[in-house]
Amino acid sequence: MEKIVIIPTYNECENIGPMIRHVMSMGQGYHVLVVDDGSPDGTGDIVRGLQKEYPGALFLEERSGKLGLGTAYIHGFRWALRAGYSFIFEMDADFSHNPDDLERLYMACREGAAVAVGSRYVKGGRVENWPLDRNLLSKSAAIYTRLITWLPVHDPTAGFVCYRREVLEAIDLGAVRFVGYAFQIEMKFAAWKLGFTIQEVPIVFTDRKLGVSKMNSGIIKEGILGVLLIQWHSFFSSYASKALRGPDISSGNLS
Repeated sequence: MEKIVIIPTYNECENIGPMIRHVMSMGQGYHVLVVDDGSPDGTGDIVRGLQKEYPGALFLEERSGKLGLGTAYIHGFRWALRAGYSFIFEMDADFSHNPDDLERLYMACREGAAVAVGSRYVKGGRVENWPLDRNLLSKSAAIYTRLITWLPVHDPTAGFVCYRREVLEAIDLGAVRFVGYAFQIEMKFAAWKLGFTIQEVPIVFTDRKLGVSKMNSGIIKEGILGVLLIQWHSFFSSYASKALRGPDISSGNLS
């Protein structure tokens, strides 16, 4: 059990079946964990049906209600760490991330990176089929994030990522505050602050063809304010897990 792809879903019935079949057909030993937030369109039922075809390789965690992208990934990270996986991936269900690029992210981590980011904004990366306003918003968010946080990543909001397990073990996942747009920034920021190497791998990001985008004004607002809060809180607290921080001697708690 080395590689697992975490795919959060909410109403992805058109995409989840083809995505799972594509990943499994690659023959590279990837397992898939779908974290579904009670999709009323039957996404979970589709995954359950496919589990019969991929026993021991396809897993489903169902949650009640739409609880947010960030909490879905945190749930998936904890599940994958308990299960013993060494390389843990984030990927969207809607084919905006090409599953054929999984191996490129994996090799970047195998060859030395602690975090590999599928990047739209490095040489060789690009976006296809996005409207101009969405493209400008994304690029502006990346520049804004780098200016505020100094994070040395050209695509900090990217959601196509491979983590080595030691990165997720080192981060205090309970301290990650954001659930939407800012979650991806906060995870990369936490890894960087803890001294892990982040490598960007160029990808072609293609806008979804089926289903409905989850982007909304609340997610955008969280991103704008979240970047400021991420940098502010970093001056006063650490993202390190309890194991790295050591015992809390200030409170007399040595357990």
